[in-house]
Amino acid sequence: MLPKIYLETTVISYLTARPSKDVTAAHQQLTHEWWQNRKHDFDLFSSQLVVEESSAGDTTFAQSRLQLLTGIPLLMVNEDCVSLGRALVEFGPIPEKAAVDALHIAIATVQALTICSLGIASTSLTRKCRPR
Repeated sequence: MLPKIYLETTVISYLTARPSKDVTAAHQQLTHEWWQNRKHDFDLFSSQLVVEESSAGDTTFAQSRLQLLTGIPLLMVNEDCVSLGRALVEFGPIPEKAAVDALHIAIATVQALTICSLGIASTSLTRKCRPR
């Protein structure tokens, strides 16, 4: 059985965005490398929340983001996810301005996924997800 990974919007955005010229460029590059070389080492999942976030913004880029999500199973966002997301903000380490990220973490946690990817390159999980 492959490890299960929750792809949140940052990963999808890095894969479709114009190349950046700042530190984000390195994150984009690592994400592209991971997508090309390692995505098949995981069972990929996402959520309707990611679909909604990916639909926003420039129409051309939104279409590209949604295309990447095609075929990736979507996890249910249930009351347990919402409650945990709120608790992560209210009592935990997530600031209010990152409440959507708390919900992504909650979705992955409630659904018992191995990894929640809040940007492959920017997490402490980089070593697990980095190209070999």
